[in-house]
Formats: sequence, C-alpha cells, structure tokens
Amino acid sequence: MRRKKGHRYSYADQKNQRHWKRWVVLGVLAFFAVYVLFASLVFSARVLESNAMMPNLRAGDRFIFSSYAIYSIIPGLETRTLPFRRGDVVLVDAYRGGNPAFAHRALYVTVRFFTAQRVGLAEQSGRRAEDYQFVRRVIGLPGDEISMTDYIVRVRDRGSTFSLTEFEVTERDYTTSIPHKPSLWDSSLPFSGNMDAIILGDNEVFLLSDDRSSTNDSRTWGPIPVSNIRGRALFRYWPLSRIGRP
Repeated sequence: MRRKKGHRYSYADQKNQRHWKRWVVLGVLAFFAVYVLFASLVFSARVLESNAMMPNLRAGDRFIFSSYAIYSIIPGLETRTLPFRRGDVVLVDAYRGGNPAFAHRALYVTVRFFTAQRVGLAEQSGRRAEDYQFVRRVIGLPGDEISMTDYIVRVRDRGSTFSLTEFEVTERDYTTSIPHKPSLWDSSLPFSGNMDAIILGDNEVFLLSDDRSSTNDSRTWGPIPVSNIRGRALFRYWPLSRIGRP
C-alpha cells in the first residue's frame, strides 16, 4: 500500500533512516582518521613551490612523498639501511632538528587536507612549517667525499680510491641546469660552482638543487643530518602530462 504524499514515516522507518545516517557518518570519520594516520606517519601530499629543481621538476608539480616520521616512534628503525639513495628527490627540513609530535603532524595534515594543500600551520616564529621544508636531490651519503668543479659534483664513496661524477654514482636519470658565468667570474668568488672536497659524517647527507643557480641547498646549509630528511618523493600525480616517478 502506497503512502500518501506527506504521510509520516513509521517509527521503524525513522529508526532505520537514523541508523543508516549514523553508519555513513561513522564511515566518513573512520576514513578520515585512517587518512590522517597514514598522512602523518606513512605518506604526505606536497606541492612544489619553486623552480629550484628545474629542469626535472617544476613549480606547481604535485607529489606523493613517503614519510619518515614513523622512524621516530619505532625504536631501532633509524639505525637500519637508509630509506633513500643517491639521486633520490627528498623533502628536507633544513633548519629544525627532531621530528614534530604526532599531534602536531595530525593537525597539520588536517589543515592541509581541508585547504587542498595550500595552507599550513604557523609556528611561534610566524612562519609556516613548510617554510622550513625544501625539495632537493640527494647527492652524497654518509661517509662520501664531495667536491664540485664548474657546478659538476664528484663523489668518492667511502672506501673507494677514486671519485666519479654525480651521474655515474646514481641509478636515477636526471639533468642539471648550469648557470651561465660572466667572463670575469672567478673561482674564488662565492657560489662560483667550485667547492673544495668535504667528507660527510656518519649521519650526514649532501643535498643540491637541480638548478645549480639556486644555492639554497647544502652549499649554504652545509651537510644535513639524516634525521632532517622528512620523506622521499614516490610519485608525481599532477600535472597529468608528467605523471609518474620523479
């Protein structure tokens, strides 16, 4: 028997409808909780905000990064094999030490989720957390000897008797953008593209921009502690024309 228009639902119908809505809400909350957990400890979505990684990566490219925050809560993980290699693109926290608390990371992920990755959290200094973070390429690993001549890096692996160019010691396929130097540019000037050999410590890595005219990397920061590496770029999902592994 059909109900007339405007006829009120029976008590059973109303109870079933409330039950269905409750499960929908619980399902949405469970999905978001799982997302926050994974995005805080396992992966994160990032937007490249500069052209420092040209010509391989461009401002506006969007990536999925692995997260190494889980290393800070599982004892012993940080002492195992490094989860990145020479040539990998990583997210580095260049100026701060230690991993932020899980509650802070979860709040950060939530804010980024609801603002399409455009807004972050302001810290006591007034800067956003992402203002400390940069996307750079791993050139040297702990124990490596690093030197640079005319913007080309040479790497001598620990225990090796000779050095090779950065392209010979990595399995990654990438190119660098070498700036044009004025005719009077002297090798003794800062950022001339030359660097005396340094040996990385047991807990240090050396990071560079692919665009070698951008010096906001280990040439100015110095070697970076492994603990400051926040994650490794796994996948570029935007733009669709360049989708794939970075």
